[in-house]
Amino acid sequence: MTRQQLKNSGKLMKKSCMPKNDVTEEQVGQIEQGKFIEERNVMCYVACVYSMTQVVKNNKLNHEAVIKQVDMMFPPDMKDAVKAAAENCKDIGKKYKDICEVSYWTAKCMYDYDPKNFVFP
Repeated sequence: MTRQQLKNSGKLMKKSCMPKNDVTEEQVGQIEQGKFIEERNVMCYVACVYSMTQVVKNNKLNHEAVIKQVDMMFPPDMKDAVKAAAENCKDIGKKYKDICEVSYWTAKCMYDYDPKNFVFP
């Protein structure tokens, strides 16, 4: 997929996850630009998106599944960079107790590591 197709597929996830987690566009609309609001419902929104991309298994963020999704979904020019970010951030989750926090802090870590190649709905 191209970067634009990736973004378009994210719109469906966003539409589904926003009402489930009672978040507004103002809260989650600029995650891709690095605006991470540290609120529980925002954290769970991130977890919802990750669940929909099938990288959450047994209530845990699954590193192998992340790599597999990157291989399947991302444009060739982004794959290595996104996988490097995933690799860099794979242990972040060990510090947190639930999937909402793990997802949020992992996403933030991946953004901080490589903002140019971070895509999030």
